[in-house]
Amino acid sequence: MEVLAQLLINGLSVGAVYALFALGYTLVFSVLGVINFAHGALFTLGAYLTYLLLGGAVGSNGALAGLQLPLALPLWAALPLAGLGTAAASLVVEAVAFRPLRRRGAEPLLYLITSLGAGVILVNLIQLLMGAEAYALPGQLLGALPAVLALGDGLQIRTVQLLLLLVAALVMLLLSLWLNRSRAGKALQAVAEDATTARLLGINSGAMVQLAFALAGFLAGLAGGLVALSVSIAGPYFGISYGLKGLGVLVLGGLGSVPGAVLGGLIVGIAEACVPGNLSGYKDAVAFAFLFVVLLLRPQGLLGRRLVEKV
Repeated sequence: MEVLAQLLINGLSVGAVYALFALGYTLVFSVLGVINFAHGALFTLGAYLTYLLLGGAVGSNGALAGLQLPLALPLWAALPLAGLGTAAASLVVEAVAFRPLRRRGAEPLLYLITSLGAGVILVNLIQLLMGAEAYALPGQLLGALPAVLALGDGLQIRTVQLLLLLVAALVMLLLSLWLNRSRAGKALQAVAEDATTARLLGINSGAMVQLAFALAGFLAGLAGGLVALSVSIAGPYFGISYGLKGLGVLVLGGLGSVPGAVLGGLIVGIAEACVPGNLSGYKDAVAFAFLFVVLLLRPQGLLGRRLVEKV
């Protein structure tokens, strides 16, 4: 029983970050019906911005070698600021890779290609500026807090894991409240439901698309910073694997479903936590095998709606 409880704790802390990341995919898909393949690159950008804002220095291999901000921000300030920087980059991606095609009524496949190209350019730009080396965030970010917290009955949780879980849960709660109770949130849902009808009702669908990209970028940046805090930054391409995992979570929960993204992220996190330590290299295989089985039984995802064809 204690082992199962420990696995649940580990899985929830990882799954909450997966859910946070997948929500960005969900917001863009809900308003445009396409997947933003640059989302993984934005995740990487958020990790690097968090590192720099916390006072980290650029290594010797990048064009910005030796650069270090004069003032190191505390973690509570660095994470949201990194999210805002990533939100700005996401708006640039929307303006360059999505808006021109949207105005021309292009095929959805073209959005995938342009977003993939934008993501590759962004990752290569990060590599040019920061180099290809790994970066570890400063180790004293949590002050005098112990590295591991005892929960009783032999259960333990890393302080960083608890931080990941709490921040991700808080952000998802705030996003849910904003979507359901604010005027802008309801307008965004209206555009996601039917952009044409929303436009006839006076809603600026273009502005809502930009808002969705900004929120998606903020969530990606926040998730990137949290993961960097937990496992460090392996290099400019480390966001690719998380991008694929986020896509898996998106499909598992149901395309365009916000609750589905949260549920899918938690399930994938718990599934990975159940993989024994000596088989940790197969975590991705286990997660995607689970995804494969679920989609065979329920193609629309766990909380997705089945499409009804009109005759």
